Amino acid sequence: MRLPKSFYARSSTEVARDLIGMVVVRKLDGERLAGKIVETEAYVGPHDLACHASKGRTRRTEVMFGPPGYAYVFMIYGVYNCLNAVTERKGYPAAVLIRAIEPIDGVERMRRLRPRAGREVDIGSGPGKLCQAMAIDRSLNAANLAGPDIWIEDRRLDPGRIAVSPRIGVDYAGEFTDKPWRFFAAGNAHVSRHRLNSGGKGGGSPIVLTVV
Repeated sequence: MRLPKSFYARSSTEVARDLIGMVVVRKLDGERLAGKIVETEAYVGPHDLACHASKGRTRRTEVMFGPPGYAYVFMIYGVYNCLNAVTERKGYPAAVLIRAIEPIDGVERMRRLRPRAGREVDIGSGPGKLCQAMAIDRSLNAANLAGPDIWIEDRRLDPGRIAVSPRIGVDYAGEFTDKPWRFFAAGNAHVSRHRLNSGGKGGGSPIVLTVV
């Protein structure tokens, strides 16, 4: 079963936390590529200076102003794609970035799509990596996250403890730089390794939460 639109029509931080352990699926040439979501980040609306919508409504961010439950796929550095789930309510631009997955199904196909990934833990341990591994690009921007090409299943594999920390790479976001809106499966080897244990902005000691 696929997650209903009502799942996404909530606070972005709640959705980001609840996506940990869910399974994202990409149907590619009839083959199922799937990964357990182990890391997310919440971008909570136009007042959040780390959110793309803080710059206003543009062609790039148009999908964020639409109904929840759709994919927002954008490119960074002109090379890497990033997959987001649009959240909150229609007209209020917010989203959750899926930062890392633990590969489950179609692992060998993912390896071929990411030939430079030496180990399995390198296949989806970052937003650009997982998009390469699952062949997610701008053609899926505004795609329905209930399928047929991409979806998130309404089942949760045990994520263990969930930790939170400031988001990565948002040092420009002023008072929003240190908001604890990054969620990840504590101790999972597939979580992106960037600044997990460093101090300072964007990488303070994680706060461990109890899994509900």
